[in-house]
Amino acid sequence: MRQVFLLFSHRLTPQQLDELKDKYKVDKIVYLPTELQHIWSNIPPELPSIKHHLQDLLNWLKQNSSPGDLVLVQGEFGAVFILVSFCMKEGLVPIYATTKREVSEKNLDDGTVQVNRKFSHVRFREFETDN
Repeated sequence: MRQVFLLFSHRLTPQQLDELKDKYKVDKIVYLPTELQHIWSNIPPELPSIKHHLQDLLNWLKQNSSPGDLVLVQGEFGAVFILVSFCMKEGLVPIYATTKREVSEKNLDDGTVQVNRKFSHVRFREFETDN
C-alpha cells in the first residue's frame, strides 16, 4: 500500500486525487492530525530557527510512513526545506503541486480595481536535487 501524507493547508481537488491514484498508485491519503496541522500552518516568524518547532511533525511522519510513500509539501519556505530534506533522508518522495493561474482585472466606476484569480491543478512534481 502506498500512502501520501499531506503537509499543506488545503483540501485536495478531484483532479489531484485522480493523479495521485492513477499516476502514483496511492491507496491511502493521510491528512495531518489537527494539532500537527496547526503547527504546520502557523510557523512563528519570530523564531530564529524552526527545527524544534517542527520536531513533533517530523517524529509523527517518521513513525507513520514507509520508504516510497509520498509527502505533498507546500507551505512556509524554511519549513518546506526542512521537510523535503527530511523526506529525502528517510526514503520518502516529496512532491508539490503545480498550477495554472489566470488573472483578470476590472476597473470599477469608483476608481478601484477588482482582481479575480483562478487556479487550476496541472500536475504534481517531485522535488529534485542536483546530486
